Parts: sequence; C-alpha cells; structure tokens
Amino acid sequence: MRRIVLAWMLALLPAVSAFAGGIFDVRDYGAVGDGKALDHVAINRAIDACTAAGGGQVLVPAGTYLCGSIRMKDNVDLHLMRGARILAAPPEFRAYDESEVFGGPEYQDGGHTYFHNSLIWAEGRSNISITGFGMIDGDGLTKKDTENSGDVLGGSIGTGDKSIAFKLCRNVTIRDITLFRGGHFAIILTGCDIGTLDNLTIDTNRDGIDIDCCKFFTVSNCKVNSPSDDAIVLKSSYALRKPVLCEHILITNCTVSGYRMGTFLDGTYEPAKVGWGNGRIKLGTESNAGFRNITISNCTFMHCSGLALEAVDRGVLENILVTNLSMSHTNHYPIFITTGRRNRGPQEFTHPSSARDIRISHVVVDDADSFAGIIVTGMEGVPIRNVALEDIHIRYRGGGKKADRPYPELGTTYPEPLHLGPTPSYGLFARHVEGLRLRDVTFELMAPDERPDILLEDTTTVL
Repeated sequence: MRRIVLAWMLALLPAVSAFAGGIFDVRDYGAVGDGKALDHVAINRAIDACTAAGGGQVLVPAGTYLCGSIRMKDNVDLHLMRGARILAAPPEFRAYDESEVFGGPEYQDGGHTYFHNSLIWAEGRSNISITGFGMIDGDGLTKKDTENSGDVLGGSIGTGDKSIAFKLCRNVTIRDITLFRGGHFAIILTGCDIGTLDNLTIDTNRDGIDIDCCKFFTVSNCKVNSPSDDAIVLKSSYALRKPVLCEHILITNCTVSGYRMGTFLDGTYEPAKVGWGNGRIKLGTESNAGFRNITISNCTFMHCSGLALEAVDRGVLENILVTNLSMSHTNHYPIFITTGRRNRGPQEFTHPSSARDIRISHVVVDDADSFAGIIVTGMEGVPIRNVALEDIHIRYRGGGKKADRPYPELGTTYPEPLHLGPTPSYGLFARHVEGLRLRDVTFELMAPDERPDILLEDTTTVL
C-alpha cells in the first residue's frame, strides 16, 4: 500500500512542477500596480513569455494596474487575483493600439468593425482565458461610437473603446471576473468558436456581452446590469465581410437588469431612467446571416426591457427555444419577435429576412409597461412561421388608450417598439404570422385598459 501511494505521489510531481513553471507573475516583468504607472507594457511582456514557453497562467496580483491595450496570445490564462484591478487609461495617455484597417464597406457600427483599440484584445488566437475574482474597470474607455481611434485625437493612437474584444478566436473562456464601466462593449466576441462565459458580474454603461457571428458558446450564471443598452445580445453582423450565422448558443441561469450604473455593484440598486433598449436579452439587430439553434433558459429580468428576437438584415431566426423566464418592472414590452427590411448589408443579397420554429414557455412577468404587449410581427408575404407561446402569465399596469391609428408595419425602420408607438392591444399583438400557437397564456391588468387583450391580423392559429 505504501508503495502504491508513493508511486502515485511521484507520478504527480512532474505535473505540479510543470504547472508551477507555467505561472508568469506580471510584477516579475515590471508591473507596479499602483494605479499611476502604465503597466500594460509589462503585462504584455509576461504574456509574450508565457506563450513562448508553450502557455500557462499570467498572474495579476492584488493592486491597480493602469493599462492601455493588452494583447492576448495563444494558450494564455490571464488570471486576476482577488483585489486585482485592471484600470483603463484615459485617452490623453495615448496607450491604446491603433485601430486596424477594415478594408471594405462598413455595414456595421464601428464597435463591430475595430478591435485593436480595446483594453484587452485578441485576433486569431486559440486557448485563451481571462479568469479570477479581480476587476476590469473601463473608466478611461469611451462609450461613444468613436471606435476608430483616429476619430478622437486627430489621427493619433488615443481612445480605448471596449474592455474585452476577441475576433476569430477558438476555445475562449471568461470566468468569475467583474467588469465595471465597460466602454462601448464590456465584452465583444466576433467570429469565435467554442467558448464559455461563466459567473461574470458586469455593471456597465453600454452593451454588456455581445456574441457576434459565433458558434458553440455557453453564457451561464452571469449578472449583467446595463441601464443604457443591451445586457446580453447575440448578433450576426457583416464584420467578417460575409454573412456568418450566430448558432448553437446557450444562455442560461443569468440575471439582466437596468439599474443605474454603479448601483448594482454597490448594492443600492437604484432603477435607472427608462431608456429605449435597456438591460434586456436580445437577438439582433445586426442579422446578416441570422440566428439558429439558440436556447435561453432560467433567466431573470429586473427593471429593464423584455426579450427581443429580431431578424431585419436578410438573416434567419430559426430553432429558438426560450423557457423559464422571470421578469419584474418591465419597460416597453415583455416579448418582441419581428422580421423586417432594414437590409443593412450588401444589396446583392436579395432574399428577405425570415423566422420560424420559435417556442417560448414558462414565463412570468410582473408589473409590465402598458406601452406594448407581446409583439409578434412578420412581413406581408413573408410571415413568421410556427411560433408557440405556452404557460405565460403577464401582469400589466394598464391605463392604455384605444388605438387611434393602424399599427405601422416595421419596414426599413429600426426594430424598436418605441419607434412604432403603442400596440393596439395590451396583451398580445400578432401580424403576418402563420401557425401561432397559444396555450395557457393569461393576462392580468392592474388598472383598466381601453384596448382589447389580443389582436391578430393576417395570422393563423394552431390549436
């Protein structure tokens, strides 16, 4: 027995030794961590040494590390220990990498086009991760649409735009960290395959998590507060200069909210002034190829807009399963499903947007805005097909007035119910839908409403 135990312990020694040799402390490469000296050069040296050695962990101990662009490399785990904070430098430090050249028409916003002028970025890398219970604070980043750094400081290298930006990467993990004041996007992943985002806490001023043109990703156990924009959003932009599906994505056990930025982290939970797209989970708006095989489950919405599923750029919306949602104090609408003709992309793509096989079940909504009910709207001649709404109970505020005009078609308009006006029914409005199934769907009013509960136009139902 002694020999067996001894042999087992000896067998472990090489693995332990190799792991110990694979730790690269950023302080050994010149990082100070005082919040005053720029530390990203030292952190990049540690990353270069780590990847040159075949990979390992780049360790960021407790301290505040003022940084410009940090470049992730293959086989590197950037690990932020408790008490470690990577703080984004302000523009006057000119510490961010210059934006890359896109090399084609920009059909998408700059935030989806440029990556290198971010706080932490990678392109074409494999086996990369950011882990630990430290914080990434994007205080010095811009939340404006000035992603090309030359737009800000007269063509010089200046403004940082996003906290974490990965493009065309494979095997990505981001786990346990806190992101505060994330800039335009706290996290954006574009054209990445196979990844996990788990147990993140995000309190930010624009988008929380953007997953664009990616496949085989899981977003789990995340808490995302984004009072001014979307919390968790899937996109299918033209950033890769071709239409690429966002597919095989699971979003589960997450909480999204629209509290005033900073009050989520400090625990005061102050509801923000209601915006037009705050805090929600969304598919779209960018939808050049679209979305397929998406599951959203066990999520909670607080003081924010509801679920939005949108295909308006000639993409598809197919095989979508949503189950077990809880919403409270919902702004504008609880559920919004639409197709449209915005067609933001090369005009040689002539097929229309389409949506089919969508199932939403086990949803409870308390204190929903009277502005709009559930909205399911396709296009004339191109209906949304096979939509099931099951076991849904919504408690509306009521107080709505009888419609004095027809509800407008979406057309080329940006897909947002606030642009279209109140729905003509308070509970559910559906138009251009083929095969709408309603089972155990109930609505409750907190105050009288002049509108009917359900209004169907050019819609066939399935018993």
